Amino acid sequence: MKNYIQPGRTLTIPAPANVTSGGVVQVGKITGIAAGDALAGQPVDIACEGVFTLPKASASVLAIGDEVAWSGTECEESSTANDNVIGAAVAVAGSGATSVAVRLAAF
Repeated sequence: MKNYIQPGRTLTIPAPANVTSGGVVQVGKITGIAAGDALAGQPVDIACEGVFTLPKASASVLAIGDEVAWSGTECEESSTANDNVIGAAVAVAGSGATSVAVRLAAF
């Protein structure tokens, strides 16, 4: 295929803001996890598939398979169609838990 570019599991994009390794990076509908630190505007490699431990709102309760939304700072249960869904929980994360295992979703 002459038009094939890459598998897309990892992308290199300009960092939309300063990012740290392991942080959630979002640009439009692209969501990934930063492979390293980068300053705003600098290239950053992001993993766009896989399962990652991410910060969770302590009041949120997530069951395996629940849609996970990203608030900009932490994960929470998805409750509306307008939520910023980034994936699905792959482990139970009850009230008081501050992290959750999330399988990133392809949009």
